[in-house]
Formats: sequence, structure tokens, C-alpha cells
Amino acid sequence: MKTFMAVLTVVAGIIGLWYLACVPMNIKGVLDAAERAGEQVEPATARERRDASALGLVVQNSFAISRAWSVERPRLPAPHQVATELWDTTVMKKITSKRSLIYHGQVTLSATLLGFAIGTGLGILLAVGIVHSRVMDMSVMPWAIVSQTIPIIALAPMIIVVLYSIGVQGLLPKAIIAAYLSFFPVVVGMVKGLRSPDHMQLDLMKTYNASQGQVFWKLRLPSSMPYLFASLKIGIAASLVGAIVGELPTGAVAGLGARLLAGSYYGQTVQIWSALFAAAILAAALVALLGVLERMLLGRMGVKS
Repeated sequence: MKTFMAVLTVVAGIIGLWYLACVPMNIKGVLDAAERAGEQVEPATARERRDASALGLVVQNSFAISRAWSVERPRLPAPHQVATELWDTTVMKKITSKRSLIYHGQVTLSATLLGFAIGTGLGILLAVGIVHSRVMDMSVMPWAIVSQTIPIIALAPMIIVVLYSIGVQGLLPKAIIAAYLSFFPVVVGMVKGLRSPDHMQLDLMKTYNASQGQVFWKLRLPSSMPYLFASLKIGIAASLVGAIVGELPTGAVAGLGARLLAGSYYGQTVQIWSALFAAAILAAALVALLGVLERMLLGRMGVKS
């Protein structure tokens, strides 16, 4: 109960700060609309208001504070506006509708899961090779680290163009971008996990005359599971980001990235924020699902997470 109240307090504080931030962010648009409606505002001209500070305008025009939370196209939408948009584009729309966030979410989710599967498989294979081969440790690991220094926003268009030039379109290009972001956390976590057994445990396996394969399956792999699941949770969130980024340079008409683009093109900030929240909710659900699988698997293995 105490934890719930603490979380509720933090959420309430964030929402309160959000409402406060909406006022100075939207005040100039509110005053412009009030001037066009014939109301008296201070300063009287748009040119003077453009150069004035937002907080000063709030103080001079206190009547406009409540209006800053209901602007049609706000700079910063209020929490209730985002919540209303989320409700309208999920519950109130058919799943097959192209205005439904569930429809767009499942398009992004398919690329996310495929990219996550590719990145996880590649990351685990690389980690096993790095742990068992000093040559791979000295050669592959530095390149894996260097690969993450390339901004994905710059790399994504290159991947899309190259794959399109050889006729690869649709889901796979986005999945490859998602895999690019997800494989590195899996590599690092799996390498750390496979190396987690101490020398006493390894020496004990040697006294039993265990082969390298038996050491791997009986000791290294079970010991690596908590590390693997921790990295998978990071990887699945990164994979979702990669799938969304992969939708941006293609001019996609479906997916959460497409909703972000459409909102940006037409100045629909409420739509942008609702798509961002939908992505955050989707990421939280995927991480929670991995947490459930972690508890189930480690519980059956008798491994403490």
C-alpha cells in the first residue's frame, strides 16, 4: 500500500507540473485567439507579445490561464487532452481503422518482435563466441561497441535505401534497424552472464572431468539467465525505438512512426503525444511480459534473479 501511494504521489506531481507547464507554453496562442475575438489583452499587439516573456504574459493576462489547457492545436497539450485522444483512438475506433492506435501499434509491434528475435539470436551467438574464443573477444567485441556510436537516425535511411535497391521492402528493413539496436545489450549482458561463474565453480567442473559443452550447459548458461533477461528488457525497448525510427525515412502510412510523422506534418501535437504514450505503454507491456517469463523460467530452474 505504501508503494502504491508513493507511486501515486509521484504521478500526481508529474501531472501537476505538466498542467503548470502548459500555461506558459500555450499562452501566446491563447492571447492571439482572444485578440482576434475582440477581447482586450496585454500587450495589445502580436508583435509585442512575440518578444515578451511567457511568464510575464501569464501574469498580465490571468484570465487566459484556464484556456491554455484546452487549445485546439497547443504547443504542449494538457494531460486530459492526451488521455482523450488515446481513448478516442483506441477504444472508440475499430482495430482495422487507420486512425486506430491499436492498428498502428500492431504494425510497429510486428517489426519490433522480428527485429528483437534477430537481434537476440545474433547477440547470444556472438556472446558465446566471445566467451569461448579469445580471437573473437579481441576482434568482434570492439567492433560491436563501435557500431553503437553511429547515430541510428543517420544509419536508418542508409539501411532503407540499400535494402530497397535490392528489392527488400516492407517489414524486414524496419526489423533490421530494430535488431541493430537490440543486439548490443544482449551481447554485453550475455557475455557478463556467461563469465559470471567464479573460479571455484569452474575448478569443480574440471574435477568432475566435465567437457567444455557440459560446463556451458550445466554451469555457464544457467548462471547467465538473470543477466540475459536484464539485457532482454533493455533490448526489447530499444527494438521498439528502432522499429519506430525505421518507419520515419520510409514515409510509412502505418505504424506509430507514421502517426508521429502525420502529426508533425499537420501540426497535430495532441496526436504526436498520444502516439508517444502509446509507444511507451507498448514498451512497458513488453518489458512486463519479459519479467513474467523471467520469474517463471528462473523459478523452475531454481536460479535467483
